[in-house]
Amino acid sequence: MAKYKRILLKLSGESLMGKQSYGIDTERLNEYARQIKEVHESGVQIGIVIGGGNIFRGLSGAGKGFDRVKGDQMGMCATVINSLALSSALGAIGVKTKVLTAIRMEPIGEFYSKWKAIEAMENGHVCIFSAGTGSPYFTTDTGSSLRGIEIEADVMLKGTRVDGIYTADPEKDPQAVKFSEITYDEIYTRGLKVMDLTATTMCKENNLPIYVFNMDIVGNLKRVMDGEDIGTLVHN
Repeated sequence: MAKYKRILLKLSGESLMGKQSYGIDTERLNEYARQIKEVHESGVQIGIVIGGGNIFRGLSGAGKGFDRVKGDQMGMCATVINSLALSSALGAIGVKTKVLTAIRMEPIGEFYSKWKAIEAMENGHVCIFSAGTGSPYFTTDTGSSLRGIEIEADVMLKGTRVDGIYTADPEKDPQAVKFSEITYDEIYTRGLKVMDLTATTMCKENNLPIYVFNMDIVGNLKRVMDGEDIGTLVHN
């Protein structure tokens, strides 16, 4: 029995690079698709938001002279490319998907609405939400919070390349200690960077828990859904 009935899965665009330095590693993409299929077949309703940092990141573009609004719009387009790739990979293994975009771009994807998304998930589709919030100055983390709250998900599962939240960056500090669970208030007081502040505040105010785990280890998504303690739970 899966721990959650409806999830919002946030995937990192950078993780899609796999062993490459840019773009989409098809091996990593197909690993993600198989993990999602395994959970979907257990009856879990799944919404997905995927970043675009493997292709273009608006904020870093702004630092190199791009107009910030245009840079963020380029980043939105990058998330659409990743969403189409994931949709294709899932379709190839028999999973029905629906790509919903925050800005109109039919026939690439359907324009997002909460009710369209919920209906599709209830009918057995995996919904992939692309183009962030549709507005500049908001990250895909904020897009994930917004979509998770809107679709009334039980939890946001934040798939990263680390296995949870630590007292410091575990890649830089060998003394860093991992939390099994932590409150939103403690994240604020410790100054931990789980997501950007806007996204974190939205989850706190709307009581949407976040579970941070390492998605790059094959089978971990199923382990989270089975209730194994392999990451960090953030809650009120």
